[in-house]
Amino acid sequence: MPRAPRFDLPDHVQHLIHRGNDRRRVFHDDRDRRRFLGLLAAAATDHGLAVHAYVLMPNHVHLLATPTAAGAAGLTMQTLGRRFVPWFNRRHERTGALWEGRYRSCLIDSARYFLTCCRYIELNPVRAGLVRAPEEFAWSSHPANALGRADPLVRPHPLLDALGADGPDRRAAYRALFAVPLGERSLTAIRRAAHAGGVLGDEAFQDRVAAAARLGRPEGRPGSDPGV
Repeated sequence: MPRAPRFDLPDHVQHLIHRGNDRRRVFHDDRDRRRFLGLLAAAATDHGLAVHAYVLMPNHVHLLATPTAAGAAGLTMQTLGRRFVPWFNRRHERTGALWEGRYRSCLIDSARYFLTCCRYIELNPVRAGLVRAPEEFAWSSHPANALGRADPLVRPHPLLDALGADGPDRRAAYRALFAVPLGERSLTAIRRAAHAGGVLGDEAFQDRVAAAARLGRPEGRPGSDPGV
């Protein structure tokens, strides 16, 4: 079966997901996580991918990122895999594939969904029962975005800057977003679009993306906006 084409446009935010092969763990301890984040930060810098939000779950990874050029996301993930997987296999005395295949990606309408996707990503450990609140989880962008903790991987996005007049105001406004649980329709929309590898946004946004990418948008494409 041919692979579905990716929607990969410069300066458009993407939601990226990479899962462990057979849903197995891709991080066994904090050393694994530190190594992964260091390699990701280096690869993202080399290829021009600005990461705004992320979370490292035991068997998968979420990123919310903006490529500065077409192909930046793919090159970043390719470089990361070539550097992390051999190191991981040597360290844990294993062989074979670590990831289930190529990563999934979804182009999002940042004006409508950027902050919702940030919440979705940083609340993953809460939904999984790993912690009670996102600030309790060390391996995500939440400490940087909500608390101002230094993180060499995280890059600001204009929509985060617009939340307040200065850093404390922006972080307070960002934390306030997490006081309201994500609705089921938002969760469904994000998951459906991520699984399909399409576009998360209303029909007008999807049509603009399709025109820019010179790809037609099939009628009823998964990932269409359900009216969140």
